Amino acid sequence: MRETSNYRLPRGAVPHRYQVELAPDLVAATFSGHARIDIEVVEPLGELILNAAELEVTAARLSGAEATAVLAGEDRVVVATGATIAVGAYVLELEFTGILNDQLRGFYRSTFDSVDGPQVIATTQFEPADARRAFPCWDEPDFKATFALSLVVDEHLTALSNGAVTSQELLGDGRCRVVFAETMLMSTYLVAFVVGPFECTEPLEVDGVPLRVAAVPGKAQLTSFAVEVGAHSLHFLAGYFALPYPHDKIDHVAIPDFAFGAMENLGCVTYRETALLVDPSSASQLELKRVAQVVAHETAHMWFGDLVTMRWWNGIWLNEAFATFMELTTIDAFRPQWEAWTAFGVSKAAALGTDGLWATRPVEFEVGPPDEAEAMFDVLTYEKGGAVLKMLEQYLGAEVFRAGIAAYLDAHRYSNTETTDLWDAIETSSGEPVRSIMDTWIFQGGYPLVTAGRGADERTVTLHQRRFIYDQDGERTGQSPGERWAVPVNLRAGVAGQVVERRVLLEEESVDVVFDEALEWVLVNDGSWGFYRVGYADDLLERLLAGAASLNALERMSLVGDVWARVVSGDAELEEWVTVVRHLRFDDDPDVLGAILGPLDLLDLVARDEDRPQVAATVRKVAGPLLELVGWEPAPDEAPRRGTVRARLIAALGTAGADGAVRQEATRRLERWWETGTGLAPDLLSAVTTVVASQADEARYEELHERYRNAATPQEHLRYLYALGHVDDTPLLERTLDLCLTSEVRSQDAPMLIGAIMSRRAGRRVALDWVEAHWAEAEARYPRNNVSRMLEGITSLVEPDLTDQARRLVESHPLPQAQARLRQLLERMAINSKLAERIRPTLAGALESAL
Repeated sequence: MRETSNYRLPRGAVPHRYQVELAPDLVAATFSGHARIDIEVVEPLGELILNAAELEVTAARLSGAEATAVLAGEDRVVVATGATIAVGAYVLELEFTGILNDQLRGFYRSTFDSVDGPQVIATTQFEPADARRAFPCWDEPDFKATFALSLVVDEHLTALSNGAVTSQELLGDGRCRVVFAETMLMSTYLVAFVVGPFECTEPLEVDGVPLRVAAVPGKAQLTSFAVEVGAHSLHFLAGYFALPYPHDKIDHVAIPDFAFGAMENLGCVTYRETALLVDPSSASQLELKRVAQVVAHETAHMWFGDLVTMRWWNGIWLNEAFATFMELTTIDAFRPQWEAWTAFGVSKAAALGTDGLWATRPVEFEVGPPDEAEAMFDVLTYEKGGAVLKMLEQYLGAEVFRAGIAAYLDAHRYSNTETTDLWDAIETSSGEPVRSIMDTWIFQGGYPLVTAGRGADERTVTLHQRRFIYDQDGERTGQSPGERWAVPVNLRAGVAGQVVERRVLLEEESVDVVFDEALEWVLVNDGSWGFYRVGYADDLLERLLAGAASLNALERMSLVGDVWARVVSGDAELEEWVTVVRHLRFDDDPDVLGAILGPLDLLDLVARDEDRPQVAATVRKVAGPLLELVGWEPAPDEAPRRGTVRARLIAALGTAGADGAVRQEATRRLERWWETGTGLAPDLLSAVTTVVASQADEARYEELHERYRNAATPQEHLRYLYALGHVDDTPLLERTLDLCLTSEVRSQDAPMLIGAIMSRRAGRRVALDWVEAHWAEAEARYPRNNVSRMLEGITSLVEPDLTDQARRLVESHPLPQAQARLRQLLERMAINSKLAERIRPTLAGALESAL
């Protein structure tokens, strides 16, 4: 057990209520504040120790007596009176000043341009441990208290916080004191302050709770969809949890500069503008779904995270994983035609990709200082966590699972829990050994490959599990091989002309599943809800492919993905994957199509220059006939997700497919759109812009750049920004990279753009060189938790000189907050390099003869 005294506060004093007032000066980028904290001292103390960072405490009093307040190391302030503080109730009062920083954490400043010129707002981001940058506090999640908050602001500005406004007092100096209703018991990281020239929608009553959406001036017309999905989410989730919304109001606030996607502050949720504001008439279905899912995710946190909170940061995964599970459940009820759980297969595949590395980690691990919690905000927490919860729900039954969740929330409202508290609640509702099952998925990294073979009697399927790992010979930076999981396996099989279902818990290395008669076919992982890969014996795979039409989209997607993963790991030959593609090449589900086209993009990255035409020809063989079927124009009665299919086909054909006709048509349609606003369905805008950008000369680049500057919506702004990184011309890419160190590209967006450029064949060398040359500037400019995003593209580096350069770069510029992620990226880079070496000699032949 690690020594905790250096990062955990002593338990001798406990806060119960905070009364905090802040007065921000947006011009000077400073603030002053006063805190009155009701505390209980539970053992005699010589001093009080609480958290403060980047604050100057100017005065301190303890129940009326003067005290000293000295800032110490480890983000602490020590308060002493010169005498022993006896057991009892006290009031601690502190006066302090601080800065509105530009690092997108704590109490920080954000800027935007308006018709009246540059504007400044003040806002907060406190998770995991940055409330201490706004006011002195016991900044740990299990020190729950109530918060009575107020802001002193310029009287023409809007002030928002967790509670509803209860009073406003003009102070006579151009400022106004805004007082907010006291909160429920909650953790400090959920406190929020927002000040600026915001415009709020009229309150919409949802089961008695007023809901609003706030945005900066000029963007009010982009709020209606968020109001709609916010109202649905609030009502749906209260019913699912069988608990009313636990607070007095809920505001959803769009912030111009925001490091994360959104933050679940109680009653005052903050977002990136792209995750909240959208024009439904010009947005693609994917863009609308993105907004809907983020709003649903954050609304779910009001119960799962805010009402019931993890005891320490090792449990943050459960907050985020369950919010991920609930966002999909909520949106599946909101827009069933979007098939949210099918589309989640893409996210689950990304989690499987990371969890198949030696450098993976357990979903839950010991967290020391709060900074270590930053490693949890990744695909393993959100997507793997959400996937294993869905796997458990499907194994137990949806209603049994829901009943356990409701019981857990009801039993632990306003308090703090450990992960096992949830498993115990679901175990009680289901009668199944939930804790022992889930411990194998949560407390060890990785997942199994479940192989299936048919016995000689043709009635038996033998299931065998072993850890799936991409690089069997790679550096073992994680756990040793040989782990076992309690694998909930649902099977569907054809037996004597009938479809039968079986459920088995694979806990040992192997198990036999015996059917009454000879098997015609068998599908392991029925529904594809299990978080594992499946490998079939040749005869079983052939039978499954022959009846592929009977598989649902998620099952087909998993079939393609599992075979491809085995190709990458060296367990299967490329020809096996091509055989699967041949059977599914006319599949018109957008996510199955993505599972097919994604590997072709990787093959284009790793192929020799002379083999790229064959890769392009394969893309055209797969995508060309489908595009002929779906066409460029949407049909009035077409399937709801057909537009996404069309977009993916056009993007693939116009980039990796090097299809001249598609490129020409994309250019013609985009130019018409620019001139008339017609000729392109919203679903196609990003795809067509990407295709045109990839062929851009300097004149076209300037046009894209100008449209980026004048974008009308957050989605359009991001679309043109990434288009500037999708050009193939090296000098133009250098211009885009240089923009990332100017005010033209927000610090929240720049690292992701750099990483995207590095991930492309045309950009990987120039981006790597640029990052190496500008590391110090970039690290100083970008939010701490986003710096590593610049390096996400190193996985595309397969040439030895580039991989060596990338390793030297990572080694010479350590990022303590991202060490785990950097190890994963380096391992994935090595895997792709080995894949390139292994398949290059036979790649062209395998593709040419297969389709």
